[in-house]
Amino acid sequence: MIVIPNVGSDVPTPPERRWPRRLGWALLLTLSVLIYGSHAPLIALSKVDGRVPFSSSSCVLLIEVAKLLASLAAVLASRGSGGPALASASWAQAVPYALPALLYALNNNLAVLMQAHMDPGSFQVLGNLKIGCTALLYRGCLGRRLRPRQWLALALLTGAGVCHSYASLEPGGARGADEGGPDPARRLHVSSWGLLLVLSYCAISGLAAVYTELTLKAQRLPLSLQNLFLYVFGVAVNGAAHLSGAGGDRGFLEGYSATVWAIVAGQAANGLLMSAVMKHGSSITRLFVISCSMLVNAALSWLLLGLQLTPAFLLAVLMIALAAHLYYGT
Repeated sequence: MIVIPNVGSDVPTPPERRWPRRLGWALLLTLSVLIYGSHAPLIALSKVDGRVPFSSSSCVLLIEVAKLLASLAAVLASRGSGGPALASASWAQAVPYALPALLYALNNNLAVLMQAHMDPGSFQVLGNLKIGCTALLYRGCLGRRLRPRQWLALALLTGAGVCHSYASLEPGGARGADEGGPDPARRLHVSSWGLLLVLSYCAISGLAAVYTELTLKAQRLPLSLQNLFLYVFGVAVNGAAHLSGAGGDRGFLEGYSATVWAIVAGQAANGLLMSAVMKHGSSITRLFVISCSMLVNAALSWLLLGLQLTPAFLLAVLMIALAAHLYYGT
């Protein structure tokens, strides 16, 4: 078990600075939830004839490049205010950030591989198991104790995700043109390999989040410099993936529109916001952000795409609200 220091826990915050910090934290989390929730609707709006017109690997690479450039700009700007010089950084400080980049790249490939062993709906539902995996790793690797009511809150968060996932599935499956019954190709199905893969996917997702939190908090370095380390490896790994043929036969910027560039900018900003969450919050806070973003996703899909909301949406809202009260309430 590795115990990390709780940043700032031994230094009391003066009352006159407490509310500005809380307001800034609330704005950061709200913005992250909105960006997360807008991702899927923006992808849907970018589609041409029902298909994504751009290379997903080039999009991911551009997001990593944008985060890298923003981090480099922040490091260079900090030099004028007495911040550390980039030349003072060492490879020993940077090496730990290679693992998150590799883990996230592995999960991206697992997400593609799983499609051959289960339908998208089952993946969407089972993917909520990453909440439990993250909580167990958070408890075991970081030594953070969770009270029974907090475990109940995380169970409710998982239930809300499952509820929302089922609500997004077509009732009864897609209807066949001739017999009027469910299309066999759209039925829920999970093979034994698929179950093993999704459990691996959830475990790796939790490990990447917890390890990133551990590294960010264990090193006494500015967040901008830590982000620079993280995204150098992110660009390297995703650049290698794109050059290896992950982008298919599309050109690097083929199919890019204003909507796609909005996706790149939004996800780059969200990556930087989530680094702040992991540095000053926790992996559990990240889970709440992702869960709340599902509600924003559903609301935007209703407003922009005309999708119908179901009673399960309201149930998911109530479950997430209760989970937040149980976990963070006194």
